[in-house]
This record gives sequence, structure tokens and C-alpha cells, in this order.
Amino acid sequence: MTLFDVLAGPLAQPSTSGVRYRRWRTVALDGCGSLSVPDHERNRSWLGRTVRRHGPVGYPRLMLMTLCETGTRGLIAAAFGPAAKGESDYARELTGHLTPDMLLLADRAFDGNELLAAITRQGAQFLVRCTSARRPPVLALLPDGSYLTRIGSLSLRVIEAEIQARTADGGVFGGTYRLLTTLCDHRTDPAGHLVHLYHERWEIETAYLALRHTLLRGRVLRSKDPVGLTQEVWGLLTLYQALRSVMVTAVETEPGCDPDRAGFTIALEAARDTVVSPTGTLPTNGPNSYCGLVGRIGTRILRTLLPRRRMRLSTRIVKNGISRYHTWNRDGRPRDSTPITAIGITIHPPALPGAQAPGQTPSRRWDQVCRILAANANQPMHTRDIASCLGLTTTQSIKSLTAQLCYWTRNDRLMRTAPCTYKIPLAEPLTAPTGP
Repeated sequence: MTLFDVLAGPLAQPSTSGVRYRRWRTVALDGCGSLSVPDHERNRSWLGRTVRRHGPVGYPRLMLMTLCETGTRGLIAAAFGPAAKGESDYARELTGHLTPDMLLLADRAFDGNELLAAITRQGAQFLVRCTSARRPPVLALLPDGSYLTRIGSLSLRVIEAEIQARTADGGVFGGTYRLLTTLCDHRTDPAGHLVHLYHERWEIETAYLALRHTLLRGRVLRSKDPVGLTQEVWGLLTLYQALRSVMVTAVETEPGCDPDRAGFTIALEAARDTVVSPTGTLPTNGPNSYCGLVGRIGTRILRTLLPRRRMRLSTRIVKNGISRYHTWNRDGRPRDSTPITAIGITIHPPALPGAQAPGQTPSRRWDQVCRILAANANQPMHTRDIASCLGLTTTQSIKSLTAQLCYWTRNDRLMRTAPCTYKIPLAEPLTAPTGP
């Protein structure tokens, strides 16, 4: 672990291509639950038994959580342990490694209020996909179709977008995304740019591919006790980080070269050759000599740079009869990797108060009140005015609304500015920014 801590951290220089969005270094957070360990009683006592829909799996599983620099796929921090602990708990352990110059990208499992608050306390920005069940209140609609909201103590921005990818064979595939971000200015961070940026989150999956399949080749870990497993995993992460460091150092010697073009398999094979071959033990002056920071591994990487990345997609199916991905192909994606010819992004603005489609289910009372206050530019409103907008006329319904407003005030979700007069306590003006 100590050796990994020495090597861990951002690898790219600020000027390296493809590692930053504006002034922030893009990083990603995700877990890997596919590391199998020997089925020994000491391992089971620590990790338990992983149960799927077909029953317990053959080997206990280790949950690995990492914070990864997306531009280089280098590891900034890591934590691992039993899968039963949950990804969110491991993620909170890693938030202390975030810095104010980072922009965190994460998937739907990491949109909890406590985790988002912990990220902002570090001074970092985030762009996180939230679950479809979460319906943030609309406080102000921005010109690009996104809107401002409030979740817990945070004033955030929500982007709802539909992404459609057209493939070379004429197929169209896509889905709907709802993104939460602390980047609330639509002029400096347009919604379309942030939707494109979110795709960088998948770079951490490529890092896990290198760990799980290139380094381990899909094998089960060897240690039969927790102490040995801990040492083995830290050794695996240290080796991975050392190879990534050499790859980035080599690529940075080529101006404008993206670290994506460095092949991990090539670096691994070159590193193995340095162990089994005495070549390069002594310095030489011939054509195969090496010098500086690049070395033999870096030289091999630069000679075999990968082509620029092309857009492509394929279905998520593995050759495993009991895998949940065996027949799961909801959107009918092609099984083979297929080139993408175009990507369309459509931003869907939220429905404003009074503009619900016919037959649409009305939102919850809190959402309705937030929409009403948003339509009034968050100016303080009296209870009777809010009740009138909600269509409440009976004395009993108005009393019920008054009780709800008092409850939300006690929980700091509303602010009472005068008797029976309320507004939403925002840290910044609710109205959309204006100006050039």
C-alpha cells in the first residue's frame, strides 16, 4: 500500500492533450465487482458469498473502487473490500483525494446527497448522472434547456438530454440521461458540451479492462487469506500504475499526442521483455540504445502508437450461460463493434407550471410548490397565493398546505420571510444569468 501511495496520483502535465476540461482535470469514480478470489473459508469469512439470481457464484468476489484520471487512466486512489459494503461507502472513502482543480464524472450509483456534499466540501466540481426516480424541483429554466435546482444544501444544475447514435449500417440507438452538475453557468458550460464530456466517464472502464483482463487475464487471485489478498491487490495496482506512468511519460515527449494512443498491452509486453532479457543492462551507443525518461518501454510504445480513437458501439453481452448479460440486449445493439457515423444530442427542458401535457401525472406537492415559486422568480409568496396556484379552495386543504409549508421551513427547505410568506433559500439568485 505504501508503494502504491508513492506512485498514485494524476500523471499528466497540465498541457497534455485530452486530460482537462477548461481549467479542471477530469476524473472518474466507479467500482469493479468482478475480481474473483479463491473459495477458502478465510476469504469467505471476510468477503462473504456473492449471490446472483441463479444462486451463489463459484468464487467470492472482491469489490474494488478507484478514483481514476480519465485522460491517462492513471489511478489517484483506491479502496477495496467486501462487496456487501456498497459502492457509495467506498466512494466516500476516496472523496478526500479530490482537489479543487478536479471535475468528477460518475454514474447513477453516486448521486446520493451525502456523497455529493462530500465532493463539494473538497472544492471539486462534479458531473453525475442521477437515477430516473429522482425528480429534482425546477427553480429556474436556463436558455439552453437545462434548469437550476436544489438538492439538500446544494444549488445545482440539471441537464436532461436524449442521445441518439447512428451506426454505419443504418441503426439508431440511444437513451435518456439526466445529469447533475455544479457548473451552473450555461454561458461558459453549455448543456451540449457537458453531455459530450460525460462520455469520458467510460475511460475508467478501460482501466478496469486492463487490470482484470490484460494483467490478470481473467484469472482468480491466488491468496487464500485476507492478508495475502490485500498484499496481492496492492501489488496489482502498483504494477498497473507504474506502467501507466511510463506510458504517459513517453507520450508527453510527442507534442499534441493523446495518451489514449499508448497501448497498455504493448507496455506490458515491453516490461516483461526487460525482465527476461539482458538487453539494455549496460548502456550502448548503437541504434537500439535508449536514454532519458522514455527508456526501452517508452520507445516501444512510441513506435507502435495506436490510431486515433474511432466512435463505435456494441452490445454488452458475454459468452457465459448464466451471465445476466447473456441475453440482455434491451435496445437491440449489434453484437459486433460497429462504427458510429453521427451522434445527436437533444436537450429536453422541463415542463413549466401550467404547461403539463394532457394526461400527465401531476408532480408531488413539494415539486409543485417549487415550480410555482420558480415561475414567480422565487419572490416571497403568501400561503393563500400558493394555494390559489395549486387550485386549493377548501379550508381543510389550505390548512394542510400551511402545515406542509411549516414542516419544510423547520427542515430548512423553505425560508419564512413574513407571517405565512415563504421563498426557497438559495445561495445565489434564482433568475437565470443575463448578459452577453
